[in-house]
Amino acid sequence: MTDSKRLKSQAAFAKAKRLIPGGVNSPARAFHGVGGEPIFISHASGQYLFDIDGNRYLDYIGSWGPMILGHAQPQVIEAIRIAAEKGTSFGAPTENESRLAELIMAAVPSIERVRLVSSGTEATMSAIRVARGATGREKIIKFAGCYHGHVDSLLVAAGSAAATLGVPDSPGVTAGNTKDTIVLEYNDPQSIVDTFRQFPTEIAAIILEPIVGNMGTVVPTPEFLKALRQETTQHGAVLIFDEVMTGFRVAYGGAQSLFGIEPDMTTLGKIVGGGLPLAAYGGKASIMDNVMPAGKVYQAGTLSGNPLATAAGATTLEILRDDPPYEYLETQASRLAAGLKNAADAAGFPSQMQRMGSMMTLFFNEAPVVDWPTANRSDRKRFGKYFWGLMEEGVYMPCSQFEALFFSRTHRPEDIDETIDAAHRVLARME
Repeated sequence: MTDSKRLKSQAAFAKAKRLIPGGVNSPARAFHGVGGEPIFISHASGQYLFDIDGNRYLDYIGSWGPMILGHAQPQVIEAIRIAAEKGTSFGAPTENESRLAELIMAAVPSIERVRLVSSGTEATMSAIRVARGATGREKIIKFAGCYHGHVDSLLVAAGSAAATLGVPDSPGVTAGNTKDTIVLEYNDPQSIVDTFRQFPTEIAAIILEPIVGNMGTVVPTPEFLKALRQETTQHGAVLIFDEVMTGFRVAYGGAQSLFGIEPDMTTLGKIVGGGLPLAAYGGKASIMDNVMPAGKVYQAGTLSGNPLATAAGATTLEILRDDPPYEYLETQASRLAAGLKNAADAAGFPSQMQRMGSMMTLFFNEAPVVDWPTANRSDRKRFGKYFWGLMEEGVYMPCSQFEALFFSRTHRPEDIDETIDAAHRVLARME
């Protein structure tokens, strides 16, 4: 697809840049990781996106994860329509909030109480506050390469040592906001042990993606998971799994159900809202009962539990529960992962395919990716050529080497074959 076939998108982006910082409302949409300009979407259906120039793409982003049932799923759309006809917001409780809460708690047994919010950032921010309030402690541990939204205390970069106090990673985030954030390397169990030895009674919580999607797909080692649970339990810290991405994606019960480990708190988003702005945080009753009005930890939101979002989310979870797609997704994901890896191998490019269920990343990297330092050695330029080559073939992949791709139950086996064939053509003509 040449630039001449994206003229309307180019004009729309030029206009947007005059109105919106950088022309986008989230940096992930800006295509900075691959160069060029973003396309503007007109509509979507099933496994396809359509841009305003009329081009059709096989979609492997799925709104960055939520669209596990495909775009414009009829039952979800009907649920939103019915809810909208009754009113779009009330600022008062509705039964659908409890309906969604029950579905979440039934799917994720570690969640004994749950609070609905409007974004993943809000969920992680609130979970950290509640953990601090419940423990009376201030320090938290996060891991380099894990993204938990644009929360001030979590926008920090790792230093050179194994355990370093966080340094702000964005203008506008003060050193005071990050002074109690400790950044460790993912999949390094000894660093967890050493940090608790250094601060045995000061750490309120550890937060992590139990399967990372924000430096590309990275899977935790059993030793890493064991250290997380043992050290937090021994020292009275709260273990928080950020399952905004993995919840209801890698399994109905999330990553924690695959690993057989129960965190103390969990954050959810994306699929839990059925594609509408909704997220949640929850956990043990003894922790969650600290949240106002049950307790003293303040958190509120005017649009929390929005009736359209709860209708979409509850309907999505009920479909996933009653007609689970996970076996089908696993089968097609295995085929897709093998096919993309084979295409890279055939072209002679060093690569690593890392996958968990229907989320995966093809890293242009000579070594397996286990943490941010290894991820950071990936060939960004090669990935950019791969991305744009697939766009020309009508395949829309994530616009960064450091994002996971997702697909839906509406992707047919022939779509997977088409994608693999396209990858072979693109990689064969790349330098």
